[in-house]
Amino acid sequence: PIGTFRKFLTLRGEGDDNLQSMLVGTVMRKIKSRSWKKQRYFKLQEDCTTIWYKSKKAGNTHSTCKTTRLTDFSVSDVEAIREGHQSEVLLSIADEFPADRCFTLVFRGRRGNLDLVAESVEEAQSWIRGMKKLIENLENMGEREKLDQWIGDLFKKADKNKDGRMNFKEVRDLLKMMNVDMNEHHAHRLFTMADKSQSGTLEDDEFVLFYKMLTQREDLLKVFQDYSADGQKLSQSDLEDFLKEEQLEEDDFQQKAKQLIEHYEPSDTAKLLNAMTFDGFLMYLGSSEGSIFNPRRRGVFQDMSQPLCHYFISSSHNTYLMEDQLRGQSSVEGYIRALNRGCRCVEVDCWDGANGEPIVYHGHTFTSKILFKDVVSAVGKYAFKVSEYPVILSIENHCSIEQQRVMAQHLNHILGDKLLKTTLDGKVGLPSPEDLKGKILLKAKKIGGLEESFNGMVEDSLTGEASDEDEKTKQHLSKELSDCVVYCKSVHFSSFKHSRIHSKFYEVTSFTESKARKHLRDAAAEFVHHNSRQLTRVYPSGFRTDSSNFNPQEMWNAGCQIVALNFQTAGEGMDMNDGLFSQNGHCGYVLKPVFMREAAKRFDPEMPQNQDGYQPVILTIQVISGQQLPKVNIKEDSIVDPLVRVEIHGVPIDQAKQETRYIENNGFNPVWYDTLRFTVHTPELAMVRFVVEDYDKTSKNDFVGQYTLPLSCMQQGYRHIHLLSKDGTTIPPSSLFVHIRITKLDKPSSLS
Repeated sequence: PIGTFRKFLTLRGEGDDNLQSMLVGTVMRKIKSRSWKKQRYFKLQEDCTTIWYKSKKAGNTHSTCKTTRLTDFSVSDVEAIREGHQSEVLLSIADEFPADRCFTLVFRGRRGNLDLVAESVEEAQSWIRGMKKLIENLENMGEREKLDQWIGDLFKKADKNKDGRMNFKEVRDLLKMMNVDMNEHHAHRLFTMADKSQSGTLEDDEFVLFYKMLTQREDLLKVFQDYSADGQKLSQSDLEDFLKEEQLEEDDFQQKAKQLIEHYEPSDTAKLLNAMTFDGFLMYLGSSEGSIFNPRRRGVFQDMSQPLCHYFISSSHNTYLMEDQLRGQSSVEGYIRALNRGCRCVEVDCWDGANGEPIVYHGHTFTSKILFKDVVSAVGKYAFKVSEYPVILSIENHCSIEQQRVMAQHLNHILGDKLLKTTLDGKVGLPSPEDLKGKILLKAKKIGGLEESFNGMVEDSLTGEASDEDEKTKQHLSKELSDCVVYCKSVHFSSFKHSRIHSKFYEVTSFTESKARKHLRDAAAEFVHHNSRQLTRVYPSGFRTDSSNFNPQEMWNAGCQIVALNFQTAGEGMDMNDGLFSQNGHCGYVLKPVFMREAAKRFDPEMPQNQDGYQPVILTIQVISGQQLPKVNIKEDSIVDPLVRVEIHGVPIDQAKQETRYIENNGFNPVWYDTLRFTVHTPELAMVRFVVEDYDKTSKNDFVGQYTLPLSCMQQGYRHIHLLSKDGTTIPPSSLFVHIRITKLDKPSSLS
């Protein structure tokens, strides 16, 4: 029932002093800068899922009245709490407020942090511990409880007069909020059926009943009844048939069916009969086991002991920028956010700063500046919070010899043992992510090669020369900084032929997206071969001053490992990146397909059918229905006209997109039953992106939600797709319900 979560939390709250103190409310200072520090009243709402804070704004000079402005946010929007001076803003006022009264709320997606100072250490601790408790409770919620919470939030919004019951007018407004366009007669009939007490209003359980009638899943009921012998329940043997014939589960079906009943069946009576009711079936298909993403591929499942160049590596471009490339703010927060998203290669543009301290910013632009040492501190602190595998610091060095020495001092002093300074014992060639766990590698120019460094041949000179990556100019380097570079020496690229004969395994080349595209056009197979032996970095064109991204897929098709994107910019590029790296434990490393790792294979993304072991597949997706799609237009009476587009991203011949028809005025439970079919020639590289849009015949469709994943991570059968926002954050309980089939295609002698 709807109140379960709240009652559970309120009960918890009753015995929890921290939550009690949050429910009473606290005055704290909200800090935006050294000069902007204002008092606000913060209070946890009774639902224990929303926090609001208010400020008093003075009226005009002739008026004595003050207006109160209320702002609120949901606990589920908060990703983490940082204690003490752990943001640039709080560090800037460290001399004024002690660390034990300061904390930062970090929000999901790309929303700015909330920096707070409490009046006392006790109050700060109350909020820190209380928020952690609330977040932990939310993380432990199942799909059903999340749905209850969503219904409760809607109830609260629609209950305009706050009397805890809902009259028919409030219910009609609620339906609009929920994206439901229902004729008044039908809505009134459901309302009357649910109003058991005949009071003309719906209270707790009556509202739940109304919601259940509203959300009856006919699409799922049909599947359930197809497999149920008596139409009432699935016996264990019925469920085994479903798992075998529809879901194509590879496990022991008997064991799997038992486990699903045990885990998802709410009725104890059904459990005793080893059976699953429709409610249990709903719970199973709404869970992670019923989702499109294969749970076996969630954790680290790949071989992590191959050379670094055999992996795609999650990588960020101009990591310090929070906005555009010309005037945007530079911030240490950019590094923290990227690393917390599993990024394993971050970029640092270094320039001479005042007082002998190197600074980081986008040179020759109006972007703000931050200290190099602050960046190194943040990287040292956050590098291994979400992944233990190595982080590469890609340095663009514009500093004088003197400040390069300061850079080397900071790297050594701040990172200590985390900084890789010597080659690994007994290793010939590039080490693996496994070998380099917990290590930070510097990618930069270097005097001489690894061989000279460790044979003592550069010992006497304090400075040396190195060629620039992009031009053939010489740059003076300090020996101290050069010595910090081991396995990632930045070099200029001449040609694939030159590299094949002369290049060393530890040399890394960098290309702009346009240069990389030219190499792909002129010599795709050579490019793949080059990347089977050494690392390549590709970064966005300098013309992308708005920090937009290219689609990384075309670079992955060539086996480029370090495809650097603007992490601060939401959209297709980052959806693809998040999708590829959502597998393998979100660790930031994904093993390339075998035909891209073995130099002898000569894979050509332009001609995949010539590949040894070439096995095309047919991907059939039946888009069945959608559930509780978010509103995109804030106008109260506008309702979504949803359509679903499925995009295949992969080698050029696999690039394709198809759409369902649009359903008029129904974002709540649209039903399509539209079937889309794709031929995929290189499934190992294919990514599948589901995009839901609000159809508009006069202008561009509005984005509603998306979900992107590798084809190799898809589960077959009846599956739910839990949609993500433009920012890549979850938007429960929005989902699509689909049926997936992947079948091998008889190999044609040539491609049509």
